[in-house]
Amino acid sequence: MDNILSITVFLPLIAGFVLLFLPNKMRYFFKGFTLIISVFVFARSIQIFRFGSPDYAWPIFQIDNLKLDLLLTARPLGAFILMFAMGFGLLITLYSLKSRATNSGARATNIYYGAILLTIGGSAGVLLSNHLLLLLIFWEIVTVSLYLLITTGGKNSNFAATKSFAMIGASDAAFLLGIAMVWVHSGTFVISDISLETTSAVSIIAFLLLMTAAVTKAGAMPLHTWLPTAGEYAPVSVMALLPAAIDKLLGIFLLVIIVKEIFILKSAALSVVLAIIGAATIIIAAMVAIVQHNIKKLLAYSAISQVGYMVLGIATMTPVGIAGAVFHMLNNAIYKCCLFLGTGAVEQATGTAEMDKLGGLGKKMPLTFATFLIAALSVSGIPPFNGFVSKWMVYQGVIKMGTESAVAGARLWPIWLIAAIFGSALTLAYSVKIIHSVFLSRLPSELKEVKEVSLPMKVPMVILALLCVFFGVFYLIPLERFIYPALGMEADAEILSTWASGLATILILIGIGLGVLVWLIGKLSRMVRIVPTWTCGEIQTNEQMTVPGTHFYKTVSSMGGLKQLYTGQEKGHFDTYNQGGRVGLALTGFLRWLHSGLLPMYLTWVTLGLLIILFIICRIW
Repeated sequence: MDNILSITVFLPLIAGFVLLFLPNKMRYFFKGFTLIISVFVFARSIQIFRFGSPDYAWPIFQIDNLKLDLLLTARPLGAFILMFAMGFGLLITLYSLKSRATNSGARATNIYYGAILLTIGGSAGVLLSNHLLLLLIFWEIVTVSLYLLITTGGKNSNFAATKSFAMIGASDAAFLLGIAMVWVHSGTFVISDISLETTSAVSIIAFLLLMTAAVTKAGAMPLHTWLPTAGEYAPVSVMALLPAAIDKLLGIFLLVIIVKEIFILKSAALSVVLAIIGAATIIIAAMVAIVQHNIKKLLAYSAISQVGYMVLGIATMTPVGIAGAVFHMLNNAIYKCCLFLGTGAVEQATGTAEMDKLGGLGKKMPLTFATFLIAALSVSGIPPFNGFVSKWMVYQGVIKMGTESAVAGARLWPIWLIAAIFGSALTLAYSVKIIHSVFLSRLPSELKEVKEVSLPMKVPMVILALLCVFFGVFYLIPLERFIYPALGMEADAEILSTWASGLATILILIGIGLGVLVWLIGKLSRMVRIVPTWTCGEIQTNEQMTVPGTHFYKTVSSMGGLKQLYTGQEKGHFDTYNQGGRVGLALTGFLRWLHSGLLPMYLTWVTLGLLIILFIICRIW
């Protein structure tokens, strides 16, 4: 099929656009129709990845040298990411069949499912486009879809949607300006025909503009603050689909494209900029995450922190570092999506995502607990799960950067390595906090009737958890079949032999088995005597005996120096959206003062303007 690429892109786009205008009474039709389209597009993405597809070209218009053609091509990197992006779309659609997909009731059902299809189609367009202007158009469709999906969150979701749209939209303006500069410098919009060396000011500025769009979409600092706000108010399924999965795939995809295809990095300063962004994102976002009390907001900051590893891996400009970054992009999408879906299951079963109000759900929701635990261990980089392998590759890339590269940024490799390792420790810290607060602590009395969620919500969580295990134990399969071919690299035998995942898994299972055996011996021998906690003769309620996990790291936010930073962060002092708004209001106030309506004021500005014109043109002085 010569038109398989265009069908994969435009079928969900057209279907999603139509759903936006259908009455909400057809919500069962929305669910079934969206599921059918998602399955079809996923099947086509597998076909594109396995067998390839001829390029698709269709001229749209041409004005002098400005030419816009519908150019679609299945490059290896795009085809690999396309398959997983469409898979995430299918899983979220399946999850939404029984979940409380929106918090706005049935009135937002058409918007929710229509926007999901727009997201799927727009993402396919981004990943298959071979024309920068066309890529930007599909990029904007995904941005609009994000706005629509966040608005289905109910109360305060409009603010979160507006903030997300404004920040990503501002970065998209930088994207457009960067594309224009690339066109001026190269004379073409066709990605496969562009190869610019970053040796001039124009090419460097163009690179920075395109990089800004990529890291904002992925959620890296300092343009990250839309993501926690969206996480707090958007439906969990929306966070699992876009910020946790597809936005990361698209952002890192664009960053890899501009680093490996559009530009040839000749400036060492650019790799240093990327490394600084990566290291700072890892540490700062993780430090903010450990003091959060809302699971969704914590996971949002966690998603930001993990982007730092991807950016840092690309900044090393080493084969293992870039491969590790792309592998971590895939792994992060898998386990972060699983974590958000688990959070959605908990929120639907209990009615809250506040950790202070949760606890003891491990026995009530065992499957959700098991999948959440696997994903939490994966994001923490605990072997033998997938997060460990990709982080280990990023570590190796940083070390190789320092030992094999002579650029200025390579001399700072110990700083980048310490930041990456310390970030993993912080990730484990807030993962333990969530697991204890939600699943292992004392069960509140009002949650005694909680039950496990329905099957359509369980299946996506189980699939994602199994992928965390499979891609960790058998990591050679995704590396050799997906990552290395997508990047045009040969498998590095030295890198692939540094981690004996099979032996490590066997030893870990033996250790777990011995622990269970010791526990059973102790239980059967009845040598452990359980007595009530001594409370000086006073009878304490169930809630008073609860040790909240949210207090684990409370002292961190009260430490000297950190306290001021945490306070400033909570007040939005480091939020680029808030600061940009303050600057805009100040400028508006200044312009309002200038336009006072008083004739003497206008005469003053006219006089000053004439003097400036005379000075510039006539050189009167």
